[in-house]
Amino acid sequence: MGTDSETIRRLEANVARCVIGKPEAVRLAVIGLLARGHLLIEDVPGVGKTTLAAALARSIGGKFQRIQFTSDMLPSDILGVSIWEPEVGEFVFKPGPLFANIVLADEINRTTPKTQSSLLEAMNEARVSLDHSTHPLPAPFMVLATQNPREYEGTYPLPESQLDRFLLRIRIGYPGAPDEKAILRGASVPPENLGAVLSDAEVLSLQEEVERVRASEAVLDYLMAVVTATRKSPLLALGVSPRGSLALLRAAQAAALAEGRDYVVPDDVKGLAVAALAHRVIDRNSGHGESPRLDAEAVVRAILHDVPVPR
Repeated sequence: MGTDSETIRRLEANVARCVIGKPEAVRLAVIGLLARGHLLIEDVPGVGKTTLAAALARSIGGKFQRIQFTSDMLPSDILGVSIWEPEVGEFVFKPGPLFANIVLADEINRTTPKTQSSLLEAMNEARVSLDHSTHPLPAPFMVLATQNPREYEGTYPLPESQLDRFLLRIRIGYPGAPDEKAILRGASVPPENLGAVLSDAEVLSLQEEVERVRASEAVLDYLMAVVTATRKSPLLALGVSPRGSLALLRAAQAAALAEGRDYVVPDDVKGLAVAALAHRVIDRNSGHGESPRLDAEAVVRAILHDVPVPR
């Protein structure tokens, strides 16, 4: 476990050479990768979302693709298309940009629900079905999707079924003054200048190790108490689904491995609950015109405060 945690720290340190002053965002991105999950990055433009995705891909020696989503984009623009090849006398599948290890789905809410839904199977099963054939995606495979939380004109809000496919929702935020000054001085390394510190085989091995991390009955009871509280909360119209429970557990297992442990502790669950659960719940005030929108993250934090942590 010690060797695994050192390997993970090396990966985080390499990504942090590009994303200065944001260790928490880097850690959550790495946790998402280790847990075989996908990330939704909800933030304003220019804070390093593309840089984070590209740096993560370069650090594992993987293929990186950035897809700029637009309202006229079709599913075939992402998945690929079968083209008739006269030389061989049959249709040949031409993979789309989704066939990469790390995919940045930039401004995913600017494309239509039909195109958004084309990602569901890929994100859930790591494969694409087209023309009665199934095409596996590269391994490891991870989608980092972005959306601007302050600009809604011309967008198609992600439905709950799509949001539920994201393991974590994170924000990067503006850097602190010293970190921004360091960026201005050229301290950050461009992603294209990064070397790989892990191979794809090492990433897959770490992902398998995550699945072997143990969670005691007390930890599972605590996780379930948090999830159940979201379902019973009078402030929420929709609580966390069983998929959300599994997502929180996987993220906690990855966090434990990153800390050099082969077992989950309650603080692993508590520390990731907001990132893993808040985008899966719906507050009762959402969509009610001028009614103030209740912050789902604040509700989850209040639940974490109220649910006793096992000792």
